[in-house]
Amino acid sequence: MGPRFSGFLISAMLFLTQLLSLTDGRDIGVCYGLNGNNLPSPGDVINLYKTSGINNIRLYQPYPEVLEAARGSGISLSMSTTNEDIQSLATDQSAADAWVNTNIVPYKEDVQFRFIIIGNEAIPGQSSSYIPGAMNNIMNSLASFGLGTTKVTTVVPMNALSTSYPPSDGAFGSDITSIMTSIMAILVRQDSPLLINVYPYFAYASDPTHISLNYALFTSTAPVVVDQGLEYYNLFDGMVDAFNAALDKIGFGQITLIVAETGWPTAGNEPYTSVANAQTYNKNLLNHVTQKGTPKRPEYIMPTFFFEMFNENLKQPTVEQNFGFFFPNMNPVYPFW
Repeated sequence: MGPRFSGFLISAMLFLTQLLSLTDGRDIGVCYGLNGNNLPSPGDVINLYKTSGINNIRLYQPYPEVLEAARGSGISLSMSTTNEDIQSLATDQSAADAWVNTNIVPYKEDVQFRFIIIGNEAIPGQSSSYIPGAMNNIMNSLASFGLGTTKVTTVVPMNALSTSYPPSDGAFGSDITSIMTSIMAILVRQDSPLLINVYPYFAYASDPTHISLNYALFTSTAPVVVDQGLEYYNLFDGMVDAFNAALDKIGFGQITLIVAETGWPTAGNEPYTSVANAQTYNKNLLNHVTQKGTPKRPEYIMPTFFFEMFNENLKQPTVEQNFGFFFPNMNPVYPFW
């Protein structure tokens, strides 16, 4: 083998490695909400996920029509219970058994369930204290149906933290610390992650005087925050590491995090919302989370779900209606996937 051919072969192998790392290796998903009266059929949506190269769906409650469409698709599904179901799932094992028997068992042979998520942003809130019990009962149900390898978790928003700045000061609110400790103990037993919703957009839009657009959009060229020797070039990392610090403070720093929602709206609160800002944020976020961790957890490549697949016209006006990558007619809001 001559040196010229050898060099070509090495270059080709490096290119192939890079290509695979950008596609098959990505642990990236997109949330699929159905709060619209003009959305495409679930079958068309599943096909859109596949043609877009998106291999993970987050679903906010069991929709039989979506579960049917997902059969045999090869797409993994992370599915929530409703917040309204949490109390009954926690206090009645038979209710948890019925939930699993109705929403998981009929599809278990040809739908890949990754996570069962107890509620959405139910902490803090009236249902908070029931979440550990609901997690345990759903885990018992899954095991009884031979599905014990399916992980159970929950998802929390930024306001679960009483302090988030600087990141090292991150701490859970005193009213939920005992609940979070109970949840973390359950997650450790099954080696499950905690899911978090992280929105630099809302932090920036609520305080643009003190938070720069560059810091929110991953476009800062110098560290904006230096915290205990760690340099933060973007707000996303600071928000995630506030959760990491909060977990450290309750003795569960080994718990990994998955971002269950993040995104940027294209309209509804100008000048902070725009197609350009949404495209910049999501593009830079994708590059960031597929290549590196946060300053506090630099080696951990964090799975991330983008919010969301479609603009949904029945959501609260108007910002909430404009997070989608696609219009309901399945045309892209901007080029991305």
